[in-house]
Amino acid sequence: MEKIYLDHAATTPMHPQVIKAMTDIMNETFGNPSSIHGFGRVAHEKLETARQMIADTLQVKSHEIIFNSGGTEGDNTAILETAFARQSEGKHLITTAIEHPAVLNTMKYLETQGFEVTYLPVDENGNLSIADFQQALREDTILVSIMYGNNEIGNLMPIKEIGELLAEHPAYFHTDAVQAYGNQTIRPEALGLDLLSVSAHKINGPKGVGFLYKRDGVVIPALLLGGEQEEKRRAGTENLAGIWGMATAATILDEEERQARSEKYQKFQQMILTALEDHGIEYQVNGDLANKLPHVLNLRLPGVTNDLLLMKLDLRGIAISTGSACTAGNIEASHVLEAMYGEDTPILKESIRISFGFGNTEEEIQHFIKQLLSILEK
Repeated sequence: MEKIYLDHAATTPMHPQVIKAMTDIMNETFGNPSSIHGFGRVAHEKLETARQMIADTLQVKSHEIIFNSGGTEGDNTAILETAFARQSEGKHLITTAIEHPAVLNTMKYLETQGFEVTYLPVDENGNLSIADFQQALREDTILVSIMYGNNEIGNLMPIKEIGELLAEHPAYFHTDAVQAYGNQTIRPEALGLDLLSVSAHKINGPKGVGFLYKRDGVVIPALLLGGEQEEKRRAGTENLAGIWGMATAATILDEEERQARSEKYQKFQQMILTALEDHGIEYQVNGDLANKLPHVLNLRLPGVTNDLLLMKLDLRGIAISTGSACTAGNIEASHVLEAMYGEDTPILKESIRISFGFGNTEEEIQHFIKQLLSILEK
């Protein structure tokens, strides 16, 4: 049975070049980057080379990159440490109702600590209103945390516009770019971003490693305390093999490769929508087709329960999802679709997420379409 993976928004398979790069490092460079002997110096040099490779993808300074364990740690560091470090200036934070749980649950925790959080709504297309943001912004707002691209519907948020509005405001601006880094050209300085978090496993890199971009001038304490690694900004011996794998994955995704993948994924998306139309199958796209990440397609199929569809496709060797992998273990409805359509709508139980990535081919998409149609027509 042919196995087809269409859940790249949850995690991605590692690129063969990444596996090779990591294997080489594990074989040859086992020293602790903090040690001052030859083995340590070789490891430290690799660590700093990886830091420069990552910085180059964002066109930022290498010392603005802090290596960590991934998106959740990056989000927690940016949000918690900003809140506690700046609470004397104000206790108001702004985010959206459709953030990843790593942001939403951190914000909910801060509410128990005396902070006030505004959760901006989105419209039925999943878009955020700049007017709503302007209205929410206050003198005592110390942090704005808004994702770059949504992991469930793919919508891109108005980061540039928000950055411009915050140019003369003291609030720090953080974005969770986990889903967007790797398929969007992101320039933090041009966008007015102070903090940006990324995870390697979404870009064909290893799990358990990521980074936080922290702009020069942003002063926040470390989340993890201990040794003086990462210029005293993140304690713990660096995961050199993982970091090298992440840097390798990031450099594979150059401008040309991103463009090629983007065009390919948009073609896949069109193949699926055209097939549904040609077979007279009713569907609705959740999200804004004109303003989204190319690899995420969220579809509503009226009258078809998503968990049953997911199970039937799984039995045929095809992996899709009903939403965020970080909440998929629960049977809770998608908070993103709830924010768009309300709580009492059948859409929540009739929507699936298909997400494309490295290794997917046109033949696979045709096979997926064939299997999907055969299940739906039954």
